[in-house]
Amino acid sequence: MKVAVLMGGTSDEREVSLASGVQVAGALREAGHDVIAVDTVTGILAPDRERALRDQGVRALPPSSEELAWMDERGTVALTRSPELEDVDVFFLALHGGSGEDGTMQALLEVAGVTYTGSDRLGCSLAMDKEVTKRLLRDAGIPTPEWRAVPLGSEPPSASEVEQALGLPVIVKASGGGSSLRLELAHDHAELKGAIERSRGWNDVVLFERYHPGRELTVGIVGDRALPVGEIVPRNEIFDYECKYQPGMAEEIFPADIPERWVTRLQELSLRVHRALRLRDYSRIDFIVDPEGGAWCLEANTLPGMTGNSLLPKAARADGMSFPQLCSTLVELAARRSQAGR
Repeated sequence: MKVAVLMGGTSDEREVSLASGVQVAGALREAGHDVIAVDTVTGILAPDRERALRDQGVRALPPSSEELAWMDERGTVALTRSPELEDVDVFFLALHGGSGEDGTMQALLEVAGVTYTGSDRLGCSLAMDKEVTKRLLRDAGIPTPEWRAVPLGSEPPSASEVEQALGLPVIVKASGGGSSLRLELAHDHAELKGAIERSRGWNDVVLFERYHPGRELTVGIVGDRALPVGEIVPRNEIFDYECKYQPGMAEEIFPADIPERWVTRLQELSLRVHRALRLRDYSRIDFIVDPEGGAWCLEANTLPGMTGNSLLPKAARADGMSFPQLCSTLVELAARRSQAGR
């Protein structure tokens, strides 16, 4: 099939997306597909630019606000009007964060009448908003840490009010954030006051979430099947941006060395989360399991990292599926759905 891999975008996860995109493009070529790599800001990538991005990896810090502002001014390229893309069978979305993952790009592709991988505009928008996600999980009877939300433009509560409601330590994070950006763990009253003050500049709904210490576990979904459970052991206290994307900052174990009853429970919960949020094709669901064995769903990722060493590909590898096979499977799921008129 002819596949266009969409990557880059203008979110603060742009570099992560480029790293995913160029590796997905290479894997799909290895699987026998005709592939075009597309940065949604700058257009079709020349082979030498692809190689440079593949060698570069992800920097220690995300793009600055100045870099992102420059890219926003350029706008999204007219993807479906490019002559090179007219006969594309499937658009593979390797975008992360922002309009690439919140349903905006999915809506544009649906209006254009083209086939693309992953969840549709509704599933993406539901999962991207962590506060909406938590409400849906709660209504579906899926355990998620207790929280308080501060609507955009509203005055945040005092540190004392948050502490009284949720205790300490407490997680402070942006409802629309990804890659653990705009996420802090406040251990005491002073740290919480500082985190609240910094959150004023996030331009997003702010979530205060009860902190549950425990083991961080993740489950990938491909099609309608849960993959082997993985465990994340970060060098920092939480699995932050540095631990996610810098070499040696986290140990990722697939399959996780956990009791079989945990495996069964987490896989069952993951499929319930996937369905409650109306996701399709694939996702990755993250949990904390506390010392008493209680599983708490933290979030769902509709477009998880897709480098060869990302969590979902590692889970697929533990299930006997190579990275090229995984990428090709996602393309085939989209194509089959299109043929069935869904």
